[in-house]
Amino acid sequence: MYELTINGKKHKLDVDGTMPLLWVLRDVVGLTGTKFGCGKSLCGACTVHLDGTPVRSCIAPISSVAGKSITTIEGLSPNGDHPVQKAWLEENVPQCGYCQAGQIMSAAALLEQNKNPSDSDIDLAMSGNMCRCGTYYRIRKAIKRAAELGRGGTR
Repeated sequence: MYELTINGKKHKLDVDGTMPLLWVLRDVVGLTGTKFGCGKSLCGACTVHLDGTPVRSCIAPISSVAGKSITTIEGLSPNGDHPVQKAWLEENVPQCGYCQAGQIMSAAALLEQNKNPSDSDIDLAMSGNMCRCGTYYRIRKAIKRAAELGRGGTR
């Protein structure tokens, strides 16, 4: 039995300790916003926050995250009004959209640590997230916009 706090809600889960957090989130808890991409921590589609730090849920066994606080894309904001989510829409970032939950979670973690990131800060923080559609320019633009929104900026 493992106890986790997911998006502020406590869960007691009777699962095998080797089960990856990704599958616990999707198949046991029913939160399907976090996506499976590669299963090897290479693409970033499965990124969630573990005690505020971005992690790849596809390789994190449930036994290693027990007792910790997990935030998924569904828990980033109750109404989709987190500055990163707003900027993603303003800048029309998604193309196919598959990688975007992981991209958004990585971007939100970056902006939590760095309120005004440079291009190189963004590139470094986002280097573990792949987008097969190649929306990297729009992603960088949206992160800069989210930083602006987070500082109270408007258009």
